[in-house]
Parts: sequence; C-alpha cells; structure tokens
Amino acid sequence: MTNVSRRYLLHLAAGAALTAASRSVWADSYPAHPVRIVVGFAAGSTSDILARLIGQWLSERLGQQFIVENRPGAGGNVGAETVVKAAPDGYTLLMVPPAVAANAALYKDLNFDFVRDAAPVAGVVRVPNVLEVNPSVPVKTVPELIAYAKANSGVLSFASAGIGTMSHLAGQLFNTATGINLQHVPYRGDGPAMADLIAGQVQVGFATMTASIGHIRADKLRPLAVTTLSRSDALPGIPSVGEFVPGYEASSWFGIAAPNGTPVEIIEILNRETNAGLAAPKIEARLTDMGGMLLTGSAADFGKLIADETEKWGKVIRSADIKAE
Repeated sequence: MTNVSRRYLLHLAAGAALTAASRSVWADSYPAHPVRIVVGFAAGSTSDILARLIGQWLSERLGQQFIVENRPGAGGNVGAETVVKAAPDGYTLLMVPPAVAANAALYKDLNFDFVRDAAPVAGVVRVPNVLEVNPSVPVKTVPELIAYAKANSGVLSFASAGIGTMSHLAGQLFNTATGINLQHVPYRGDGPAMADLIAGQVQVGFATMTASIGHIRADKLRPLAVTTLSRSDALPGIPSVGEFVPGYEASSWFGIAAPNGTPVEIIEILNRETNAGLAAPKIEARLTDMGGMLLTGSAADFGKLIADETEKWGKVIRSADIKAE
C-alpha cells in the first residue's frame, strides 16, 4: 500500500469516528448561512467556471448562497491551504483542480498535506487535454509526430501553461513514454501559450480541451489525439494518445473538497446534490460542450482519484526532477 493511499484510509477512519448524534445535528441545520467555494485561480479559469456552475446549482437546491471566492497564488496552493485550514463545518469548500496532485511533489515547503488534510466531497468533471500541433508541422498523426521528433531531435518544442501544470506534465509523460525530446517552453497560463502555438513560436501543445477546442474548430491548430484513455465526444474523430502509446493518460479533473473533519452527513448532502446537478440536462450539456466527462460517484471515489493522481504525478515529477518556479 502506498503512503498516499495509507493516509487517505486513515483520513476516512478519522471521519468515521464522529458521533452519530453530532453528525445528525450538523445535517439537520445545514446550510444555515451562505457557503463559500474557494477557487485557487483567477476568475475565468476552468476552476472558476466550474465553481460558479456548481455553486449556482447548490444555491438553488439547498436554499443558501454558495459564493465563489477567488484566492489565486502559488499554483493553487493559496486556495487549497485556505480551505484545509478552515473550520470543518461545511461552510468553506474548495473547487479542487488537478494541481493539488502535482503540487505535493512540486513544492517542498507546503504547510499542508492535501490527501491528509482535505475531505473529498464529490467529483465534477474530467477534461481531456489535446495533443495538438501548429499546422506548419508536417505531421497528422501521433506516430508521425514521434517519427518526426526522433528524426529532428531538439527541433520541436511544446508549450505549457506553466511549470507543473497538466499541460506540462502531459508533455513530459509523452516524452518519457515515447523516447523523444520535445523541448518544454512554459508560459503564464493557457492564453499566452496558445497564442504562441498558433503563431508558430512553439510547435506542439498539450492544452486542455477547454482552451483548445475553439482554435481547433477554427482550423488554427491541428489535433492529433486526446490525452484521456477514451476518445472525447467533443472531438469524436480524434483518437486517444493511448491508442498509439499504451497506458498513456493525462487529463485535467475537478471536484469539491472540504476541510478534514467535516461531518460525514454534510459531505453526503453535498455529494448527493452535486451528483444531482451533474445529471441535470443544462449542466451536463455545459460540461459536455467543454469536452468534459462527468465524474459522478461517491466521496470515496473522488478521494481515491486524488490519492492515485498524487502518487502518479509525484513519480513523474521526481523522475524528471521538475521544480516549481
């Protein structure tokens, strides 16, 4: 059993130790006043869009305002620390980004351990990244890209939204799995990375579907594959990287968490209502339009995803000696 998985099981055991009487009191009155959903990134980010979408649904279902609070900084660590150190009463939640899995290995001086200190509530969505190239690159498939990169070692570069972001880690994993050497060029966010990719300053990208889809539909970028294990309904004719590179998977996922110690009954309420939201046609359509795959399931399901991803990307980061900016 891995250390991450062990910590997660201990967290579940600690949560289960709450008395039935105290949980009942919390559940009967929750929510009695507005709830804040902390986002560790700026307004307009994928985390922010999702928090507002789910927050509105929860407000309508539970009769109290779920207010989004943006706390950007340190690759999402400022927002995560704000939540894990808040009172475990269900009134401070986090829109969990994939960055929490990478940050555990990227940052050596964190004041918290997310797997230990957060209580998973519910998954929301998994969003594929897209392996894409500037149209000037003379390749149309993943095997052609691999062959071209091997024949022109060090010539191609790939853009990312920054050190340790999923677009960076997806590219690093691709390099490792294929034995090629795409040079990494980090940017400060998807916007400038996509601008230089479209301009041809860099040749390859692994950006999220959300950031990529408009440029692909406008024929400004050529998609070669999606990075999830299965194909995406948003780009049905595009294969997955794993069809050519067995076992390859790198995607952005999001969900909701609370501070460790939050009453189980409150977590159950939030999990139930979030899953109901994901089944609502309006929300499902919005997430599907973003290229998303719904992450319905229990709090334990989402907790396992966080633990597994923390372990997976920790190995990649340590192996490549990636360090935070």
